[in-house]
Amino acid sequence: MIPPFNSDDNLPAGIHLTDWKSFSVAFGISAHRSRLISGLVAAMVPLRQAGCKRIYIDGSFVTAKVVPNDYDVAWDPLGVDLLLLKSLEPLFFDFANARAAQKAKFLGEFFPSSQPAEPAGRTFLEFFQVDKNTGNQKGIVALDL
Repeated sequence: MIPPFNSDDNLPAGIHLTDWKSFSVAFGISAHRSRLISGLVAAMVPLRQAGCKRIYIDGSFVTAKVVPNDYDVAWDPLGVDLLLLKSLEPLFFDFANARAAQKAKFLGEFFPSSQPAEPAGRTFLEFFQVDKNTGNQKGIVALDL
């Protein structure tokens, strides 16, 4: 379930598991957002084929922002055949040039959820749950593939 946004336009702290229909209804509310969702759908195909069971969605896409910049995804590597994923979609392993190739193809960025996001050691799953502007906790969305 996706709760209402806080006064800071973020979701309440935590991981909010939802289904695809609820996600697309809640966040696909404009042509721009629908375009971003189409990139996410394209990226979900090879992730699912390689065995990924869950993704976590962050970025301005899961805020109340009318025109979000993009979305960020942390994909759960548990049970993923990494060699298969790399053969299906090598861009998930290409972090060059601020992930420009990922953004060009999928309109978003992808990271293994358990990978450190910063020198301090926080994983992307943890990092996604902190507002980069305020340092406050915020919510993200989880989707089972």
